[in-house]
Amino acid sequence: MPNRPTATDILDCEFLVIRGKLLEVAAALDRIDRGTGSTDGDARRENIRKTLALLGGDPADSGGKASRAEQLQLIFSLPYEREWRKAQ
Repeated sequence: MPNRPTATDILDCEFLVIRGKLLEVAAALDRIDRGTGSTDGDARRENIRKTLALLGGDPADSGGKASRAEQLQLIFSLPYEREWRKAQ
């Protein structure tokens, strides 16, 4: 069985990529904040807020929930509709 990398090994490899992506998100949010008008009540902004809270939370508090990646995907997904084929 191959050796699994340690958390530190993974962080060493991924840190700069993660940092860059977080900077992109921060810059995009800054541009939104500097824009004219308001995003109050915009579901997309609320989904971003929920995602940031999810990412900033303690993984130990997940209570056995799905991975952060899966939870994030669910935040940005439409709810499943059992009758979706009949609507076409």
